[in-house]
Amino acid sequence: MTVEQGATLQFSYIGYATAEHVVGETSTLNVALRLDTEQLDEVVVIGYGQVRKSDATGAVSSVSSSDFNQGSTSSPQDLIMGKVSGVRIQTEGGAPGSATKIRIRGGSSMSASNDPLIVVDGMPIDNRTINGMSNVLTSINPADIESFTVLKDASSTAIYGSRASNGVILITTKEGKANQDIRVQLDSKVMVNEVVDYIDVLSADEFRTLVNNRAETHSSVNPALMGNASTNWQDEIFQNTVSQDHNLSVSGALGSIPIRASVGFTDQYGILRTSSMDRKSGTFKVTPSFFDNHLKLNAGIKYTIVGNRFAERGAIGSALRFDPTKPVFNNTGIYGGYTTWLTSDGSRNVNGTRNPVAQLQQRRDESEVDRYIADAQVSYKLHFFPDITATVKVGMDKSESEGTVMTDPEAAWVRTASSGVARDYTQERENKLFDFYLNYEKVLPEIDSRIDAMAGYEWQRFWSYGSAYEVDRFNTVIEDSKDETENVLVSFFGRANYSYKDKYLLTATVRNDGSSRFHEDNRWGLYPSTALGWRIIEEPFMDQLAAVSNLKLRLGYGITGQQELNSGDYPYLGIYQLSDSRTQYQLGNQFYTLIRPNGYDQSLEWEKTTTYNIGLDFGFFGNRLSGAIDVYKRETKDLLNTIPVPAGTNFTDRLLTNVGDLENNGIEFSVNAIPISKQDLSWELSFNLTHNKNKVTRLTNYDDASYRGVETGGISGVGVGNNIQIHAVGHPLNTFYVYEQVYDANGKPIEGLYVDQNGDGQITIDDKYYADSPVPDVFMGFSSMVNYKNFDFGFNARAAIGGQIYNNVIVGARYQELTVNEYLTNLPTEINYSKFETAQQYSDYFLEDASFFRLDNVTLGYNFKDLLKKTTGTDLNLRLYTSVQNVFVITKYDGLDPEVDNGIDNDVYPRPRIYQFGLSVGF
Repeated sequence: MTVEQGATLQFSYIGYATAEHVVGETSTLNVALRLDTEQLDEVVVIGYGQVRKSDATGAVSSVSSSDFNQGSTSSPQDLIMGKVSGVRIQTEGGAPGSATKIRIRGGSSMSASNDPLIVVDGMPIDNRTINGMSNVLTSINPADIESFTVLKDASSTAIYGSRASNGVILITTKEGKANQDIRVQLDSKVMVNEVVDYIDVLSADEFRTLVNNRAETHSSVNPALMGNASTNWQDEIFQNTVSQDHNLSVSGALGSIPIRASVGFTDQYGILRTSSMDRKSGTFKVTPSFFDNHLKLNAGIKYTIVGNRFAERGAIGSALRFDPTKPVFNNTGIYGGYTTWLTSDGSRNVNGTRNPVAQLQQRRDESEVDRYIADAQVSYKLHFFPDITATVKVGMDKSESEGTVMTDPEAAWVRTASSGVARDYTQERENKLFDFYLNYEKVLPEIDSRIDAMAGYEWQRFWSYGSAYEVDRFNTVIEDSKDETENVLVSFFGRANYSYKDKYLLTATVRNDGSSRFHEDNRWGLYPSTALGWRIIEEPFMDQLAAVSNLKLRLGYGITGQQELNSGDYPYLGIYQLSDSRTQYQLGNQFYTLIRPNGYDQSLEWEKTTTYNIGLDFGFFGNRLSGAIDVYKRETKDLLNTIPVPAGTNFTDRLLTNVGDLENNGIEFSVNAIPISKQDLSWELSFNLTHNKNKVTRLTNYDDASYRGVETGGISGVGVGNNIQIHAVGHPLNTFYVYEQVYDANGKPIEGLYVDQNGDGQITIDDKYYADSPVPDVFMGFSSMVNYKNFDFGFNARAAIGGQIYNNVIVGARYQELTVNEYLTNLPTEINYSKFETAQQYSDYFLEDASFFRLDNVTLGYNFKDLLKKTTGTDLNLRLYTSVQNVFVITKYDGLDPEVDNGIDNDVYPRPRIYQFGLSVGF
């Protein structure tokens, strides 16, 4: 290459600072690049501030907008699914705006909440879902989010004290930049949602054959009940749909004031008919600085209106069970014209399976939720003492919902019962915040040290009010209720960071929380933590290892709490509750509503989780290969458990109290690699792996060999109150508790024959055994992004190894169900294999391996850069892209989807495959 004398050459390499050299008379240039300290000086958001990435001593993971998942992202958590080690995100089916379960390092509680604390722009939000919305995060537009920071160990979360046992997720929204021209960004996409698969049930012809054959040997089976149609009921309730999402933002600086404003519109239609969600959102944010950056303001408001129509989920189960020889509509005109099971006298058969199409079309369940989050933060670096910065933050998160559930009075299930036909409800939630804290930052060059200390006070109040009014078809009031509640959290907190020679790090935090949810004797909880960091890379002996660009050892210890008890705001108080209006007491000709006392424990206190963490951050080849590995142990004491109490000692025979211990042990690994980095071609890969195992270590105040544990995990089957899981000492939470099935020589299950575990010659509850838990032994995330010139191609995938899933869908595969009380029930095709006559719901035959590999999304895009720059000077960029979401799943599980809530597959709303076409325009 020939270069003219006097020209400037620029040398750059991933992980190193760019260097420039002027060409002189010499023909040879020797250029040495130094490590890019900007990467080390990068800051990450932590509680009540931020810290240099190189100084972080806790287990902290950050994901910025450039690394978010592509594809359809209706809720914020979709952006980081599979991206962060130790974080497992699972949607509860494929409904628009469906609820999501987020678990950081497993669950730390048995009866209380296991949800992480979520903080949006410094505002801790209320995790409790408002009526009329399945997912509290749906009201935040993903397009407005700049980054997520996940705090995982106690040394990083203890600053949030009583709410941090399950980890903390910090969400930072986008803002304008100072000294930046105003930019307009439009993102628009259209999605086609496709039904992927159906549950295998008998077709109409297969059903007819089975009924006729069984009728020859079983008098209870009546072929005359069959019809002449051939109806695929799953076809009748599911559909392919088209959805859309559009977002417009304006950001930059108006004069010296950075601003960002945005509007968004999302319209989603579910693949289950009559389900939909639409969201309208708007944001405005200003971040000016004054007096030579001594005074900074960060203020914003986010407003969202979410409209929902909820489909009757019971229609999914009905579609599997309704007789396929029956048509959707009958010729009688009664019950709205929908085919309905009748008894021999012509009245409705109240036990018969409901018509699934009628369940969807004769019920209208709609809601609207308005939410705004407003916050303002003022930081002032004292002119007379610039080492100290005072910060005041105020905020309000308010939601209002109203909804109606209207059922056609002609619907079969309300014509013959006192069921509601009209229900109206409202709810308001209000979350107010006040923070005040001081930061002290000082560099001490004489001792080669840096100090960053913070102390503060926080007040937060949660208030809610709700009402409900419901009547039946005769206008008789079924419910007329109002409820108001509140709780207050007052806190004092502090943190100190000390760095010596930029290689020895110390962090100490403490928080003292007082919650109105506890009796005054147990109201306050103290939560300390400490962490040490050693930046080994800064040691002189590392100079000989040129390939190593980062190496840091972290040690952490801390205690966090839990006050989300799932028992209301007054669990320690003796409360009287009004009885149901339908259970009144008659005195003469007058009916009176009674009040009854609830059981309570005045000594309720915090659950406390102690975490030990050791971590290693590493980087090689200028951080082209970088990552972290963490090993941790979490011990929860004073676990909340509902235990039996002697009669007469309280107002109940079972009481929620602090008794029990739980332990989590795990390892996390994450790595990011840049195999190729050239001007026209780059390739980035990331991978993370998590192993977590929990175990209950105590459940009662005294040893009781006869106490099996707390049964949980409701399933369908014969009778009610069936549970398939248990919390038991020595086993993980939600362990499956089942009988061990015996098989014949051909591998077929022998009905009713189980292993006699205790050898007493009979099969009793003592012969149940503790199987596996629904949580995988290992879960992983993969992602890849390739850029070639103007093209980009990426994918994201997840995998899970281990764990079990209970296939509750095929539990109904039993001949006993075929004809019951003058109606027919369709069966899963599983009946052809198991040939069960009666219910065997506690058999481990229905447990299956929950392992899977899922390709979440694949995206291909093309970027048109600087389209109008030569002709108009306008910097216009255009990106066109297409993606497929939920591409495929590889699994041994025989059901629709191995990812189900708590490991029990019970007529889950299927996840659609989504084809997306989008464009992004910025100028």
